[in-house]
Amino acid sequence: MHNVRNEKLLNRLARNLKKARKKRDLSQEDLAFKAGVSLSQIARIETAKLNTSVSTVYAILQALGADANELFE
Repeated sequence: MHNVRNEKLLNRLARNLKKARKKRDLSQEDLAFKAGVSLSQIARIETAKLNTSVSTVYAILQALGADANELFE
């Protein structure tokens, strides 16, 4: 089984997540709390160090009140 890691997509998610979070005037800690994930997980997603799960992305989208297009466009 090979590792599926799309650096371009992870970098896009990182950049767009940070932008969406700041647009809503949320700290990483605020977003982590609202999404029910750890602060370190948010930090690793925003720096493209973590290839996160679909479930985590969904929780983040819900916490932001955003849709997937905002994070992946």
